[in-house]
Amino acid sequence: MTTILFNDQYLAQHTANMRSALCLARSGLGATGENPTVGCVIVDQRGRIVGSARTADNGRPHAETSALVIADSSAKGGTAYVTLEPCSHTGQTGPCCDALIQAGIKVVFVALKDPDPRVSGRGIERLQRSGIEVHVGLCEVEARECNRGFLSRVERGRPFVSLKIAGSLDGRIALASGESKWITSGAARAYGHRLRAENDAILVGIGTALADNPSLDCRLSGLEDKSPLRMVLDRRGQLPLNSQLVQSAAKRSLLVFSGSNVSNDWVSTLTKQSVEVCADAIHNKNFDLGAVLSHLAEKGISSVLVEGGGQTHAEFLRADLVDEIQLFSAPKIIGGDGRAAIGNLQISSMADLSKFETTSVERLGPDSLHVLRRK
Repeated sequence: MTTILFNDQYLAQHTANMRSALCLARSGLGATGENPTVGCVIVDQRGRIVGSARTADNGRPHAETSALVIADSSAKGGTAYVTLEPCSHTGQTGPCCDALIQAGIKVVFVALKDPDPRVSGRGIERLQRSGIEVHVGLCEVEARECNRGFLSRVERGRPFVSLKIAGSLDGRIALASGESKWITSGAARAYGHRLRAENDAILVGIGTALADNPSLDCRLSGLEDKSPLRMVLDRRGQLPLNSQLVQSAAKRSLLVFSGSNVSNDWVSTLTKQSVEVCADAIHNKNFDLGAVLSHLAEKGISSVLVEGGGQTHAEFLRADLVDEIQLFSAPKIIGGDGRAAIGNLQISSMADLSKFETTSVERLGPDSLHVLRRK
């Protein structure tokens, strides 16, 4: 496949149209199931936007077909801006590249080639063979960031993993008694709920589940339906049947990872409560987090938000499975008797320190948010 490069006087307008498509794609984060979130903008021959859409919730219909339906006959002779290469295979729907061809589209801008082996350049080649002018790479960096979870699942066989830590200035997430409500402000907590809505799954350790009895849903107005799959690492089968997580499992999915030594009665009772239990996640008395993430990838999970506690954060860091850290910090001091945001990392040398770099810092009311990314 030969990528067609572009450099013309209309580049600014092309970029603006692609960024409009990317805004649409971002609005689908955490909502499109195993499918990537894609945005598509259709522009007619006079340069007017006549159709725009993103991948629908649960992954279908795809962005291109929805945008073409809106554009109708105005798409003929027009230009399509797509954030990910149009699919070329037939699944539950027909190939999007065929839909673009049949609609009479003359030019297609593709931000990013699809690494899915079922597509991987074939969609672009099919468009080119039909006589459509194809440009690849416009806003590629933004498109990769938008679909970082999907790309991680396809290219690495595991979801993109983010740690969310909300604590005091001295790195404590609770008092010695376990009290943690509320260290950070309402603005920081609202941002945290937005992160839940943008991820496919949220994970906590059993310590957090027992101490906080959380519901692990998204409680932002209008985003309640975007609550992610909820997961608990429960080594010994301690999750109470009367916990908020178990009691709400029939309405919002709950997956518990445990070991083969847990009580069969406990597993059976949880299963009857609509809880999915994976009882083979322990290897040599520790969680095999790599296997856990591989299991999630096989289920179509592309992004995981890990919300604690400190021991769970440490286990993911020790396994070198953290891609990003969302660190919310309140201007409060708890002291050394408080519970640490990150448990023992067993580091013996400064050279072994985790290698992250700060990519952004912002204020959220009285608090600050540092976003760190693996180098």
